[in-house]
Amino acid sequence: MAGRICFHCKRRVEPGESHDCWTTTEAALLKPLPEELRDAFERLRETALTFGEQRIYASHHSIMFSRDSCYFFVRPKKSFLEVCLFLAREIKAPRIHRCDRSSKSKFFHIVRIQHRDEVESPLTDWLREAYTLLDVPPRKKRPGTD
Repeated sequence: MAGRICFHCKRRVEPGESHDCWTTTEAALLKPLPEELRDAFERLRETALTFGEQRIYASHHSIMFSRDSCYFFVRPKKSFLEVCLFLAREIKAPRIHRCDRSSKSKFFHIVRIQHRDEVESPLTDWLREAYTLLDVPPRKKRPGTD
């Protein structure tokens, strides 16, 4: 059962098989960035890979990091990387550029990264929390509550 189902075209793709139904790639999204931002992304990617098994793929203007569902993604901008991570709680911290509810059980948090050295705690702790959040089953509602 090696291989995967392509998220976009739903076709089975075997390991090592060339597949390009979606023209966006990580390399294409990162190519126009200055070296400093590419280095920051590489550190972010390396950090995420230490968490465990996951899929990393480009989609439209973002690079997605997912297990069963996306737990964070990166939007490369001209002068920074916009990281959007999903947590079960709202965080108020100077590093958080924006936070809002994305569903009944999750909040999205936007963090801007301009340098490789910014990929450290508390950001790495939040990313690990987002990764492990997918291990926790959603709480069942009690009758009569919203």
